[in-house]
Amino acid sequence: MQIISVINQKGGVGKTTSAINLAAGLSQQNKKILVLDLDPQGNATTGLGLSNMENSSETIYGVLNGTKEISDVIKKTQFENLDIITSNVDLSGLEVETADDNNRAFLLKVKLTAYLNNSGGTYDYILIDCPPSLSLLTVMALVSSNSLLVPLQTEFFALEGLTQLMKTIERIKVSLNPELSIRGILLTMYDKRNKLSSQVEKEARDYFNEKVYSTVIPRNVRLSEAPSHGMPVLIYDKTCPGSKAYFNFTDEFLNQETTMGSAA
Repeated sequence: MQIISVINQKGGVGKTTSAINLAAGLSQQNKKILVLDLDPQGNATTGLGLSNMENSSETIYGVLNGTKEISDVIKKTQFENLDIITSNVDLSGLEVETADDNNRAFLLKVKLTAYLNNSGGTYDYILIDCPPSLSLLTVMALVSSNSLLVPLQTEFFALEGLTQLMKTIERIKVSLNPELSIRGILLTMYDKRNKLSSQVEKEARDYFNEKVYSTVIPRNVRLSEAPSHGMPVLIYDKTCPGSKAYFNFTDEFLNQETTMGSAA
């Protein structure tokens, strides 16, 4: 069972889209997936067809403020093998509410560990959709995760934001979670007509080498349409370029398991 955070402190880079489509792709390969929506905007929640307007205690906020356990708030989605812990805007108050708690960075880890120990861990992967900031919530996710998946849009300034994220990851590794690693960097919003896309791709591959997945996710209208229908693009339109890319990415992600397994 692995806990993987999908993270980039910059908004609008295809983070939630990547989280829910990887979740859908893995669930279609008979993997049991739990998506944990840790973003107060609740986009992963609505993107998987649930409401982000409901009672706060039934969300991840209820778990982190101590009124609920993880097992109380897991909800089924309409997709097989795919469950979610939803989020809503109340989560944004958590930082202020926990200001006096010295161990607040470990709140999520403690809850997840308790759940996994009690349930025997029925999931193959827990995917955490992080907020687009380097806030307390992001730190909680980093402390709880085995590894990170970083969507990187192939646009100007993208790599600049990434160096900031790397510094944060290094700090977390030193002080809070020495096991944390970057599983891979996924290039998103790729436009092959735009010279800049291939330039950013080259820079990313030169710098991060094999950490960058060979699959790139193109700009695609269907990708941005799908969330408004409450479903991943893989289910909304299986044949569009965005879906094909996420299917390829899911295969690449799973092949990584095999190579990681044989390397170990």
